[in-house]
Amino acid sequence: MAKVFDVSRSGFYYWIENRHKASQRESARQQLDIIVKKAFDDSKERDGSRRIQKELADNGDKLNIKTIAASMKRQGLIAKAARKFKCTTDSKHEMPIAPNLLAQDFRAEVPNQKWAGDITYLVTSEGWLYLAVIIDLYSRQVIGWSMDTRMTASLVCDALSMALFRRGFPEQVIVHSDRGSQYCSKDYRTMISGYNLKQSMSRKGNCWDNACVESFFHSMKVEAIQYEPMMTREEMRQTVFEYIEVDYNRTRRHSALGYLSPVNFENQNVA
Repeated sequence: MAKVFDVSRSGFYYWIENRHKASQRESARQQLDIIVKKAFDDSKERDGSRRIQKELADNGDKLNIKTIAASMKRQGLIAKAARKFKCTTDSKHEMPIAPNLLAQDFRAEVPNQKWAGDITYLVTSEGWLYLAVIIDLYSRQVIGWSMDTRMTASLVCDALSMALFRRGFPEQVIVHSDRGSQYCSKDYRTMISGYNLKQSMSRKGNCWDNACVESFFHSMKVEAIQYEPMMTREEMRQTVFEYIEVDYNRTRRHSALGYLSPVNFENQNVA
């Protein structure tokens, strides 16, 4: 038979001895794909291979990142990707401007040393919603946020009020923002001085001066909003609440934090 099929005897016997190994490899690969797919689904299709590797490692599955990437490619698993979003800053006003105390130094040695805030637009089926946030640059945790149908000074004041309450009303915190009219308003500046905070503002037209908050807005819109059907305002409020308070702060792994979530980073590093 070896002569008929033009194969060597040694090749035939090798196949006899090893014919089940291929199916074992295929079975192992299928099992791997199931594990990777579950981790991908659990992240709501937001995590790439590196975050999935960290998640699996914490659960006892120490897999090579190339192995995970190959599995994702094999299954057509692609993390939600980016697109550009609209700028929100209205700096054409005559109100006072604070100096740039942050100067693109986003490092903080302890919590409540440097906070950063900004506003973004959210499109709903019922019109615009505006979201203002305050982020602690130590852990990148969103510590204050507010939503409204109008972009007024009360929007940013409410976000700052939440941050102050959650953090126990610390003093001498650098609170950075852009030069938007809401942050230059009398109400906001009164809060800053009244709680003994230090106001800081970006240079005119320089979004990199507030890059950490811009990055958060980018992640939120890509991961929680961009691929979803058009929402009502109430649905958008619920989506933003869940993303900030459940996904981003508590479970989403941040590369700048050694792939820990903001809450876990603070829990592990703050006595």
